[in-house]
Amino acid sequence: MLHLKQLSKDFAGKPLFTQIDWHLKKGERVGLVGENGAGKSTLMRIIAGQVEHTSGDLQFAKGATVGYLPQDGIVTKGRGLFAEVMTALSELQAIEKELAVLTARLAEMPHEDPGHEGLLYRFGHLQEEFRLKGGYAMEAEVGNVLTGLGFLASDWQKECGEFSGGWQMRIALAKLLLQKPNVLLLDEPTNHLDIEARNWLEGYLQSYPYSVILVSHDRFFLDQVCSRITEVWNHTLTDYHCNYSRYLVLREERVSALREAKRRQDEEVQKIEDFISRFRYKADKAALVQSRIKQLEKIERIVLPPERKRIRFRFPDPPKSGRMVVELKGVRKAYGSNVVLDGIDLTIEKEERVALVGHNGAGKSTLMKVLAGGNFQGGELTLGHNVVRDYFAQDQAQELNGEQSVYEEILADAPFDMVPQLRDILGAFLFSGDDIQKKVSVLSGGERNRLALAKMLLRPSNLLLMDEPTNHLDLFSKEVLLGALAAFSGTVVFVSHDRHFIDGLATRVVEVGDGKINSFMGDYEYYLAKKAEDVPLAEQANQAPPTADQRPATASKEDRLRQREEEKQRQREEKGRQKRLAELEAEIEKTENVLAGLEERMAAPESFADHGTARRMGEEHETLTSRIAALYAEWEGMQS
Repeated sequence: MLHLKQLSKDFAGKPLFTQIDWHLKKGERVGLVGENGAGKSTLMRIIAGQVEHTSGDLQFAKGATVGYLPQDGIVTKGRGLFAEVMTALSELQAIEKELAVLTARLAEMPHEDPGHEGLLYRFGHLQEEFRLKGGYAMEAEVGNVLTGLGFLASDWQKECGEFSGGWQMRIALAKLLLQKPNVLLLDEPTNHLDIEARNWLEGYLQSYPYSVILVSHDRFFLDQVCSRITEVWNHTLTDYHCNYSRYLVLREERVSALREAKRRQDEEVQKIEDFISRFRYKADKAALVQSRIKQLEKIERIVLPPERKRIRFRFPDPPKSGRMVVELKGVRKAYGSNVVLDGIDLTIEKEERVALVGHNGAGKSTLMKVLAGGNFQGGELTLGHNVVRDYFAQDQAQELNGEQSVYEEILADAPFDMVPQLRDILGAFLFSGDDIQKKVSVLSGGERNRLALAKMLLRPSNLLLMDEPTNHLDLFSKEVLLGALAAFSGTVVFVSHDRHFIDGLATRVVEVGDGKINSFMGDYEYYLAKKAEDVPLAEQANQAPPTADQRPATASKEDRLRQREEEKQRQREEKGRQKRLAELEAEIEKTENVLAGLEERMAAPESFADHGTARRMGEEHETLTSRIAALYAEWEGMQS
């Protein structure tokens, strides 16, 4: 379907890609991964024909078409939504119009007319083509795609200009999916989708009949869709024929093997260089020296991938709160005539991790704002004993002062006793050196979110309210945030459209929609299972009311208490596991530092002058090595 042959791309004289050879087969679904700035989006734009490559060839199968969805920047207006999306099927629409014209002409033309047979043949040919290409179902297909991407039927006649940026990208995605290009290029397609739309898109791409290349920071999405991961690194592409989770394991194995190979190579190179230095000026060794020099020149040096930079932090230990953290009773919140929350009751207890889920516009962010202290029209909110809230809003990054530098922005909110630690906090979020003097206005979306997260470490709080904290974060930063929240000993309420993030954190799921909430005391998998058991509302409406014998028994208070205790026990065990993992990591680092110091002493020639000392050092080295192996074994065992 696509073949890159010796393809290279330079920017300002610096290589981005160097002589890439890469092949894409029909029906493959490939995830492009790599560090920010590695060239993932540039490669997609080269394939899409939007950016010229410096040298090499880009070859497509005969008649292949390419479709590209960028991260943002697409705005459509001037037509109704349904009519605009129908333009993606312009070929079918053209056939439909010609069929209508032919139908009218055939109705008027006598059968004996010499041109009648030709028109009839053309009509039959077009009708068959129209059928084979799905023309008779095209309106249904448009409706299916629009519904899958979260558009309501009431939106279909709206003018496209009325939709915001995120919905504009959904319109562009809908048109692209309906066009069915042979090579479908998607750059962060899930950025503007809620979970329901992501789940639908996963299924659509899994059955897509042609090839797909996508970039995504959604690990679960990559795992579900992609059967091949291509890493963009060191000016080239490396393939892993597996999903993303397996890629992480295989990549680590590959990098470990490369490190070992490089270590052996460095030792060999050092020996050759020592020989050359030692005998360079001895005439009787000249031939041997020249041989070693040529040998050195022929060695292809192994290059290791650079260590991935990741944010590293833990939330500060929070003050102790009471068992009940926050309680809502009969809360009502409306915007004019639009009632978003209609008399809801909700109690959140200490150490819970509550995920708020629901489609876009269901009221998740509104509920989060109410929990954070925002106004509401009816009911009451009660905070528990000694509860300290910290709120990360969905647009938190936009609340930053663009005129200030990174350091000035965090300094403005810092308590006096935290000022000495500000540079360390910024460093943990990848702001180091001159980066802390950057103006906030020039930061990328991911950098802004990292700065907003850094500000949450300034004051210890025991209730974290986080609305889409993973937006714009890369895969590795999401993992660190997930680990930090899992290890946090306070209470967390969060909204996220990242399935992997929810799966890894939620101990309770609260579904928001139609002004009401529905609480599920379990993780996200439990929520999905319970939802799958529900009878569709349309079926319920046609069923007779259940008799007393048919009605399900309401869970008793004892059952609910037992379920809650079991969940708390699971949380305590997870907290203990995270604590032990942190202790192991600290002990491993400490022991490895001791071992490194010992090896440095052992490398000194004088260390072997005293045989007793040398023996003791050897025994200590063996003990430390065994200890590190045991610590790693325990650490790996706790990860499974």
